[in-house]
Amino acid sequence: MAETHVLFVEDDDVIREATQLALERDGFAVTAMPDGLSGLESFRARQPDIALLDVMLPGMDGVSLCRRIRDESTVPVIMLSARADSIDVVLGLEAGADDYVTKPFDGAVLVARIRAVLRRFGHASGGAHGGDGADGSGGQGERGLLVFGDLEVDTEGMEVRRGGAPVALTPTEMRLLPEFSSAPGTVLSRDKLLERVWDYGWGGDTRVVDVHVQRLRTKIGQDRIETVRGFGYKLKA
Repeated sequence: MAETHVLFVEDDDVIREATQLALERDGFAVTAMPDGLSGLESFRARQPDIALLDVMLPGMDGVSLCRRIRDESTVPVIMLSARADSIDVVLGLEAGADDYVTKPFDGAVLVARIRAVLRRFGHASGGAHGGDGADGSGGQGERGLLVFGDLEVDTEGMEVRRGGAPVALTPTEMRLLPEFSSAPGTVLSRDKLLERVWDYGWGGDTRVVDVHVQRLRTKIGQDRIETVRGFGYKLKA
């Protein structure tokens, strides 16, 4: 089995070298870069399996780098932020990052988070279940196809169409949408979504869910997913 290739972009020499060694000990192949511009060049040249990006980078900050990567690829991205309450966390998620880890971090925690993301991306169709309805208003027609008005979710072909036009979703969004479409009208809590979509067997930051739901709304329709205040979200049947 080929080694998983990690692009790690971090300007702090000590953190970069120590983290690279820790990841390599766990069997990852690591390309480490000190700034955003060299990180983008390396990404284009090497096409890594996953990217770890520090938020604060010289030349091109991590949020901008994430945005550039997301314009070109659906490769998973994890942001590294020095402050858990920083607006940079939300900005990184809005730029297309799939998750984030707060510095300082334990090497084992980072490895666990990387493996969780890779599991999600390796099994992007997980969590989708279809009903037996076929009336075109909120059920399943042909095998794996869920239809909600003008929204079609093909859970087997991993395709989404709105009004007949394809909708480009990131792998994380493609895991999130079937959770809603498989149970229209059912309220899903943020914790439940963290467990099912982000593979968190422990507590996590619900901002990850909120930002991805908002990103999903912009693609499938703002009124399609309803916020149930104090509980979570549900897809309107």
